[in-house]
Amino acid sequence: MSERLFGIHGAALTLRSERMGVIASNIANAATPGFKARDIDFNPALDARLANGRGVAGLGGETRLLYRNPTMPSMDGNTVELNREQVAFAENAVAYSATLSFVQGRVNTITRALKGE
Repeated sequence: MSERLFGIHGAALTLRSERMGVIASNIANAATPGFKARDIDFNPALDARLANGRGVAGLGGETRLLYRNPTMPSMDGNTVELNREQVAFAENAVAYSATLSFVQGRVNTITRALKGE
């Protein structure tokens, strides 16, 4: 039902939210020895969700977490590069906000239609 109402935006919003959690986990573990930074490759993950017809599915199954390849690995085995993670978090937050605006606009349109405006 949500796919018919919100199109790609419902699945994108859910996936962006999950990606934000993964990036936040990377940032939180920036000083943890041996921690491997992970991320979601957004476009293939979104394609997989839409192909499976599960726009609001969780991180299990079709969404694969990938390890990041560090440009400058640390001596303790941690692959989190804080600057890179902060940029990824900011970009994802902007995309999340834009997607949320599309969903909110759709909800407003439906609400106005139901009220007869």
